[in-house]
Amino acid sequence: MDVKLFEKLFQQQLISETDLEKITLQQQAPVSVHWDVRTLLYLGIVLLTTGLGIVVYKNIDTIGHDIIIIVIAIACLGCFAYCLKKSKRYSNKKIESPNIWFDYVLLMGCLLLLTFVAYIQYQYNVFGNRLGMATFIPMVILFVTAYYFDHLGVLSLAITNLAAWAGISATPLKILEENNFNNDQIIYTGLVLGLGLVAISFLSKNRNIKEHFAFTYKNFGAHLLFISCLAAMFYFENIYLIWFVILAGISFFFFKNALKENSFYFLVITLLYAYIGLSYAVIELLFLAGDGIGAVYLGLIYFIASGIGLIRMFIHYNKILKKNDSI
Repeated sequence: MDVKLFEKLFQQQLISETDLEKITLQQQAPVSVHWDVRTLLYLGIVLLTTGLGIVVYKNIDTIGHDIIIIVIAIACLGCFAYCLKKSKRYSNKKIESPNIWFDYVLLMGCLLLLTFVAYIQYQYNVFGNRLGMATFIPMVILFVTAYYFDHLGVLSLAITNLAAWAGISATPLKILEENNFNNDQIIYTGLVLGLGLVAISFLSKNRNIKEHFAFTYKNFGAHLLFISCLAAMFYFENIYLIWFVILAGISFFFFKNALKENSFYFLVITLLYAYIGLSYAVIELLFLAGDGIGAVYLGLIYFIASGIGLIRMFIHYNKILKKNDSI
């Protein structure tokens, strides 16, 4: 900040002496490096885990699998031992981290845990063909860890493992081996899991059990629901209008909830997913009702008009939500 410029403005009587004093004090105030340090710590964890993976890959023949597994296990146990020693007592309310290192050590311990389980399954096939166990066990540990230590990052890992476990449990092993996921069971699993996560979100908020976890549950659940409905529209081509009606109902629910909670983020994703579903239905109906060239021109007109309408909706509701936020 150029203080001399403001001194000139003061001499020209364009700003008051009080304004100049505030600017001078602001210039002398300490600069916060909180987010810089947090970013460096996250980057450090990513680089460390990546570096360990490269070292293992390059020296697997000389180091040996047993040594690698032992080192990973010791490092993982060390991270959890440190967190147990420094952690506070469990509470349904939000718990502040005891120090700046705590969250990152815990996150690294959880990542090492996932690496450990994946390594022993890949190398020694500990769980055999029961792939669900390879995701179920770390999933349970991650959920317990997320709640006990109050960590949103670990909760996200746990939900991701839950989705993986549910997908593996619902999908035949043959489909996984052939990498062919064009299967309706995955769509139904996504719908059920999405509904479950949204339900847990509302329960967390209403029962005051880790209320700050509600957004994470709701975020994962909303995306799963919308993506599953869109996938159902594309997969079940003969009854896509039924799935469009279901998508419209889900969109209406999240739309009303976004306005109620004054959340522009959920408003945006709801309108975007609904727009994708609407566009698919409109294009299908246009090509069903008219000839090829006419349908193309009508489709172009639709996308131009609907795109403008969608942008105007974003602007309109953004103003409403900002107005409500200031009340």
